[in-house]
Amino acid sequence: MSFENNYKLKDNQETMQEYLGYDLPELEYRGALHTAKEISTQPELWLKTWKLVAYHQASLAKFLKNIYAHETLDIIIAGAGTSAFIGNILQGTFKRNTGKSTYAIATTDLVSHPEDYLRPEHPTLLISFARSGNSPESIAAVNLVNTRCRKVYHLIITCNPSGQLATNKYDKNTFIFLLPPESNDLGLAMTGSFTSMLLTGLLISQIERLEALKNQVEQLAIYGEKIISKYSSSLQKVATLDFQRAIFLGSGPLLGTARESQLKLQELTDGKVICNYDSFLGLRHGPQAVINSHTLLVYLFSNREYVHPYEVDLIKAINKGEKGLFQIGVTESPQKDLKPDLMIELSSGNEKIEEEFLAVCSVIPAQIIGFYKSLHLGLKPDSPSVNGAISRVVQGVTIYPYHSAGPPEA
Repeated sequence: MSFENNYKLKDNQETMQEYLGYDLPELEYRGALHTAKEISTQPELWLKTWKLVAYHQASLAKFLKNIYAHETLDIIIAGAGTSAFIGNILQGTFKRNTGKSTYAIATTDLVSHPEDYLRPEHPTLLISFARSGNSPESIAAVNLVNTRCRKVYHLIITCNPSGQLATNKYDKNTFIFLLPPESNDLGLAMTGSFTSMLLTGLLISQIERLEALKNQVEQLAIYGEKIISKYSSSLQKVATLDFQRAIFLGSGPLLGTARESQLKLQELTDGKVICNYDSFLGLRHGPQAVINSHTLLVYLFSNREYVHPYEVDLIKAINKGEKGLFQIGVTESPQKDLKPDLMIELSSGNEKIEEEFLAVCSVIPAQIIGFYKSLHLGLKPDSPSVNGAISRVVQGVTIYPYHSAGPPEA
């Protein structure tokens, strides 16, 4: 029996009765049902995402082939908040796989300073990621690129078929990719929406070899299911510890995952846990000073042999000084030279997926810790912001007419 069938069988027999160790009535009572379900069902969502990309493979490949024919093409990967971090992960992947100049630019930066990022004379492919498709900056970024650049193409990847990004009128140079309906998270914190959009981007970056990536996605789903089923109880215990700060470290594509991880924990705890992120090499350059006896450290390990010595050196340096309250490692293969307080091992050592696919599942521990810590603090994970400072779709943003930047008046 295939993993996909195994997973669906497990989902029907067990997971539908409870998520993350809580039954459905208790989750609903504690304002946690959506978030618990959306975290727990991600592996199945990834399998559905691969099928959906495969269904559209021919049309996606044709659309992109015509665009990639432009020698001076600029690819801009954009989004706001969590959606922007997808671009941080995908930038290197798209650059390697397409050979084109690729930039990860948050719509929140693009809207305020378009002249710093857009090259009007260059054909531009704007890849927009959005859960709701209703963020004011996302709409404004599309409009700015349309007005500032001479030749524009749009690839819109969104979870909401009713959002403005999906329903606006575009010309023939636009492809709208809608993810499975369950990717459109109902909880405040983006979980399944983030990982499924990220996976979509990874698959599209290698659209011509999609069939060869099927095994990668199936293995990825196995890793995700292992984190949820084997390590959730350990992560629940971690959430009861008295940490007031958390630092997530990752390198390459995992740096973007570290950034999303810190936001997830901070959002779900309503800012009661202050979080930071950095690369393994970057931490020494100042940020290491924030580690104290109330700090949770989470290491997202690469599976590349070249990268590993840098990770080991940094952890050994940390352990010579302030080690923090608790250390967690997330690794694909067993690590003999590192012994954090909790090591989450995804593989027995025989399986291996590409490093950028590892970035998809490595965010799940932060999602789970955030969920349990939110409950531990007496918050509601589906809507943890007590004073409404953060919301599912950003509020209060006014978009102003753009005026071209020029030299100051004499």
